[in-house]
Amino acid sequence: MKRIKNASMGAVLVLCLVAAVGLIGCAGKGAPEKANCNAKITWQIAKEAKLTQFDCMVGMQDGQPSLIFTVGVENAADKPYRYRVNIFLEDMDKAFGHLVPAKGKPPVLEPGKGDTVKIPFIGTDKESKKILVIVKTISAD
Repeated sequence: MKRIKNASMGAVLVLCLVAAVGLIGCAGKGAPEKANCNAKITWQIAKEAKLTQFDCMVGMQDGQPSLIFTVGVENAADKPYRYRVNIFLEDMDKAFGHLVPAKGKPPVLEPGKGDTVKIPFIGTDKESKKILVIVKTISAD
């Protein structure tokens, strides 16, 4: 009886570990391997995109202190796309977005190609501790 109880507990433990690994894999899909920000970051990345860079630093923009994000986006799909990158500083109630690529004829990233944008939060003189990053595909028209 005790052997059956231990075996069933072991099976439940293995199932929980498999589920946890699966959930972690889904949450980080498309996220950069390393984010150079000292924050808890939640990623919501479209399956057609891959982030190649995500850095944040406090610097100067237009003569004002700013929290500046550098974001690299790569087209991970087999057709051209344009992307919208939104960054939410959840602990500061601030948000900003940027189109990738910003311009072009047509304004799209070809498959396997990437682009980097700087997204400044002007007037923000410290790093956020809780960030939400959303990358979506949008119409290039």
